[in-house]
Amino acid sequence: MNYHKPQLSTPKSVALESLRYPRRRRAPWSISYRVVAPIAMLCDVFVIVLMGAISSIAYQYYYYDSVVGRPAETMQAAGLAAVVAALFVSFGKIRNLYEPSELLNLKSQIQRISFKWLAVLLFLAAAAFAMKAGGNFSRGSTIVFAGLGLLALVGERVLWRIVLADGLAVRRFSGRRVILIAEQGSVRESGILEALDRHGLQPTHQFILPLKDIQEQKQVIAKAIATVRGSKIEEIIVGADPGRWSQLKELFSELRVLPIPVNLVPVGPSADLFQLPSHTIGDTVTVELQRGPRTLFERAAKRVLDIVFVTGALVLLVPLFVMTAIAIKLDSPGPVIFWQRRSGFNGRKFYIMKFRTMSVLEDGETVMQAKPKDSRVTRVGYWLRRTSIDELPQLFNVLRGHMSIIGPRPHALAHDTEFGKLVANYAYRHHVKPGITGWAQVNGFRGRTCTVSDVEKRLELDLWYIDNWSLGLDFKISLMTIFEIIKGENAY
Repeated sequence: MNYHKPQLSTPKSVALESLRYPRRRRAPWSISYRVVAPIAMLCDVFVIVLMGAISSIAYQYYYYDSVVGRPAETMQAAGLAAVVAALFVSFGKIRNLYEPSELLNLKSQIQRISFKWLAVLLFLAAAAFAMKAGGNFSRGSTIVFAGLGLLALVGERVLWRIVLADGLAVRRFSGRRVILIAEQGSVRESGILEALDRHGLQPTHQFILPLKDIQEQKQVIAKAIATVRGSKIEEIIVGADPGRWSQLKELFSELRVLPIPVNLVPVGPSADLFQLPSHTIGDTVTVELQRGPRTLFERAAKRVLDIVFVTGALVLLVPLFVMTAIAIKLDSPGPVIFWQRRSGFNGRKFYIMKFRTMSVLEDGETVMQAKPKDSRVTRVGYWLRRTSIDELPQLFNVLRGHMSIIGPRPHALAHDTEFGKLVANYAYRHHVKPGITGWAQVNGFRGRTCTVSDVEKRLELDLWYIDNWSLGLDFKISLMTIFEIIKGENAY
């Protein structure tokens, strides 16, 4: 017979192994795994609104030494916090921020909620500025709310991680009663039992399908149907290889006689496709084999910050630009600005701008990198390169959208062609806009690349940045760049 009841003491789940919690007996009470996300969302709303009220009260007490007679300001702050909560929770829901598996990943949660919290506040600040409504709110109270709100959300995530880890360890999460119909050999291979246990489902029976004997397969399906009839089973889980679906489709269609849901768990070589995001184009389903390095929202946030930074920097640096231009003209003949072709996002060509530091203007098929005591470097050019002042005109490249403040440094076209032939995956650097400074530059790879090994190491750091980008990482690179400029290593 191909039917048997499973051991109810299912193997320890993957989540429990990673958390290193010992398996204990099932807790005397349990909750549905499905309610975790809604409860987490409600908790976020409550915490954000509460922090809005507390921030207002604390600020009033500090600034006015009293909160008596100012309940309207507290209600206004709570109302603003409610709007922030609605946007924050909505964005979090869209990005699966409240899934129990995500709530268990504390590091990822802290990074993601920090980014979304900042994004929501910046969005509302821009909206308030556009509608000229900023004067209706206390700036001091809002700043306190921004800090306290983020700290409270991080603290809440720490508590969620502890509660979920403990709940999983003692099997406190309950779910629907299910039966499992799986192809022979797929139960252990796919980890279906572990997944069911992790989500609080209770597999009361297992039915193993032989791989080739059609008559025996039909007998197993008939036995499963007989088991479900008149029982309290709420769902059927099917583990099968999608590559054999043409053979199994008719077999599983017999389960339609049962008035309960049937769900497929893909196993086998093609199962990985089901882990990828899917979209629809009309009536056609598409699978996202590769996503862009950043979402539209992330690109917009980075662009807004670039523009804000560049606009402020250009205003402050006007005197330095004028003095540098005069020094270059007095030091040597030639233009003030050096233009050179570079490759940007998706390989699009643009002209990068720099203050001229050499007596030559190379931009052909052969471009010689600068080296120590290079005779081509002018006297003023030496100090400009040493202090990285020569890079400042690239702020205009950022303003025009060719570059970003932080990103992989663009190389001359001649070097792109050379490095692309020597190093695999070199073109991946063009998945994002190039930057004035980058992760490779603050990790010792500023300046020329002398060997293939140098190119490979720089590429490795650039690709790491692309895969791990965040606004927090950009801020870190900005600070590290200041120290790199002070040290002045590899600048000649």
